[in-house]
Amino acid sequence: MFKKIILKGKTALVTGAGKGLGKACAIALAEAGAKVIIISRTKSDLEKVDKIIKKTKGSSKSFVCDVTDLNSFKTILKRIKKLDILVNNAGTNRPEHFTRAKRENMDYLTNLNMKAVFNVAQLCAQKMVKIKNRKKIGGSIIHMSSQLGKVGCEGRSIYNMNKFGVEGLARGMAYELAKYNIRVNTVCPTFVETPMVKAFFKNKKFKNKMLKNIPLGRIATESDVATAVAFLAADSSAMITGTSLVVDGGWTAQ
Repeated sequence: MFKKIILKGKTALVTGAGKGLGKACAIALAEAGAKVIIISRTKSDLEKVDKIIKKTKGSSKSFVCDVTDLNSFKTILKRIKKLDILVNNAGTNRPEHFTRAKRENMDYLTNLNMKAVFNVAQLCAQKMVKIKNRKKIGGSIIHMSSQLGKVGCEGRSIYNMNKFGVEGLARGMAYELAKYNIRVNTVCPTFVETPMVKAFFKNKKFKNKMLKNIPLGRIATESDVATAVAFLAADSSAMITGTSLVVDGGWTAQ
């Protein structure tokens, strides 16, 4: 029987939800029926996302938080009674050639893209396993990874390291959390039409080179990725854990 993407009765937390992929994922989960908790560093961004979700008759609650601030995130999590889904999305990139990569950038990116991802996932998982009937109702943790957790790319050595690490984390978590019926997967997009990527693609030479690596001939949309996340969040993917949903237009198939 075909399983639809239905999240009614579920509570989802999305980090980095003020812009780009996090915003798109939060809206998609709300449209599928989930109560969405959105987290971002910027209050004005969260207010805009709240308005969009409310226009679609969805439910959302927002918190201003930098996920690298562990104590701040712990405080927010204490205010959340129920949690079924985590979209561990907050992250960024600072492209540099490997031989010229600055230590400060490596520390910043690794703190956000790896350490915070681990800390947020661990805290959320600890809360999820304590919820009554967890094994019956299940749960889903989705890390926003990247095709660069699968293949290398110029100027992205630190980001490669971070995302390969996230891929390993997801597999270890999936194995250990399966007994609670909590599934753990990653979504691995190619370059997506987000504010961050638009800034990178101002370099036309780089943009054209990247597009040549995508057999489908285009970059992904936010909707492409958000739909994949909603699928992994729902019971429609109930037998899928410890793997990656690669949304890359065929880049890694080559």
